[in-house]
Amino acid sequence: MPDSTPSATAVLLGAQRFEPTLSAAVKEAGVQGRIAVVTAGWQEREDEDEELSKDLEGNTVNLMLYKRGEQLFRQDPEFAQAHKERQNHLRALQDVYRLRLDHALEAERLVRESKQPEAIREEVEQACIDAIRDLDAWHLYQCAKVRAEFNEKWKPLHRPTIARHRGDLIEALSDCGAIAIAGGHVAVLVNRLLLFGLETLVGARTLFAWSAGAMAVSQRVVLFHDDPPQGRGASEVLDAGLGLVPNLVVFPEPERRLKLDDVPHVHLVARRFAPSRCIAFPARSSVVIQNGRVTRSNGVVNLTHAGDTLPQ
Repeated sequence: MPDSTPSATAVLLGAQRFEPTLSAAVKEAGVQGRIAVVTAGWQEREDEDEELSKDLEGNTVNLMLYKRGEQLFRQDPEFAQAHKERQNHLRALQDVYRLRLDHALEAERLVRESKQPEAIREEVEQACIDAIRDLDAWHLYQCAKVRAEFNEKWKPLHRPTIARHRGDLIEALSDCGAIAIAGGHVAVLVNRLLLFGLETLVGARTLFAWSAGAMAVSQRVVLFHDDPPQGRGASEVLDAGLGLVPNLVVFPEPERRLKLDDVPHVHLVARRFAPSRCIAFPARSSVVIQNGRVTRSNGVVNLTHAGDTLPQ
């Protein structure tokens, strides 16, 4: 897991594309100074931030983390090759984990739907959930091990190419009172945030994040889609996030990707990721976290151990 501490104040929001609420949240938070925006999850469209900037009255600076990453890979081909090999290693781990997870989830479903004496039902169902939790933990451990070995060997933040970019980022952030992290491709977003050690630069600034951005700043990133166009849906752990928002598992846009009326499924998700709270973020919803604790929420949906959902 990245070496980071919870953000002093973090505001997680529902998706912003069609029903933006960011400007209202910024005003409510009383942010002073410019707002640094991160749109690296948009990849090649990173600089197409006109609507986002307009929503914030032009008081923004785009940190351009995706572009910076491409530049440093060209400038430092030795590091670029090592980084590519590390990413291939992580993808191979994800493939193995996904194969094992499919079997563990199927076993849980078969046991849950089988006829059993009531005296043992709770115990055997919990054993299946524990097996899934152990597999998630194994995957996170393996990913952390790969990253730690890479960091020990290459010391990314001390390489001249990355140090120069971090110097630029520190200067850009000098008059910023907040950082806003947008959505997009969550794996790319996490990669670029960690590449430049942004978790160490947030400091006392207010953090705003939504969609993939909200996932990226949490302790662990969970990919999910209960009804994908092809195949059977399943939730899988991708990797650790930045750890700036602890004890929450974030599920953006539940309207499109979660079956919140599926009681057994909600029950499994909530118990699988406990003791972290599983929170879904529909449009116009928000959560305010101060010093690692939720202090205010609006319109979010809590997934409970009982298998139901509680609006808050």
